[in-house]
Amino acid sequence: METNLTNKKLDLREMALEHGMSFPFDEDLVALILGSGSKEFPIQSMARKIVETLDNSNEKDIVRNLLSVKGIGSSKALAIAAALELGKRRSNHLRAPIRTPEDMIPFIKNFAVSNKERFVVVTLNGGHEIIQIHVVSVGTLNRSLIHPREVFSEAIRENAAAMILCHNHPSGNVEPSEEDIQTTKILLKASIILGIDILDHIIVDREKYYSFVEHNLLFTNDE
Repeated sequence: METNLTNKKLDLREMALEHGMSFPFDEDLVALILGSGSKEFPIQSMARKIVETLDNSNEKDIVRNLLSVKGIGSSKALAIAAALELGKRRSNHLRAPIRTPEDMIPFIKNFAVSNKERFVVVTLNGGHEIIQIHVVSVGTLNRSLIHPREVFSEAIRENAAAMILCHNHPSGNVEPSEEDIQTTKILLKASIILGIDILDHIIVDREKYYSFVEHNLLFTNDE
């Protein structure tokens, strides 16, 4: 078993060197960052758990959530957090201008492959450039769970001028449910009060997306 894991690690390094860092999957990137696991916690299992934890974490909770993973101490948690921070600082999605719903897809498509529904808020500045992408909730979209307080808190903190709502449908059907529509209505009413525009609500799956704007489903406060 140890020989197989060692070979996999060597193959991964060789392929990354030959093809570039865009080649490895997220779990492989984590494995490259950590370098090794332990007899009790093999590197691939550890990397898989770390990616799952990252998918369910907001930026401010990453280190704390990683420390709750068995086998992850402060050194590994900080190594992952430091790599993410460096990537964020050099990431080309920050300040990327969003002009159409399709412009948003490359930055949220990673959520499309999740087997859990994630509600995401993308904050934008006055030029409709991305400030940050936030996971607000994990689980079935529900008006009682998606509260305006959670949805708008990061936008207020970041002094955002606008935001785009996004979530994935693991079922593969991107058509909005009645719950999706009603939740969007509630959030639009709050956006008018707070003065932070909601530009769109986009639903994604592995192959398609559904834009409320493109289907004339963004409602005003009097509808």
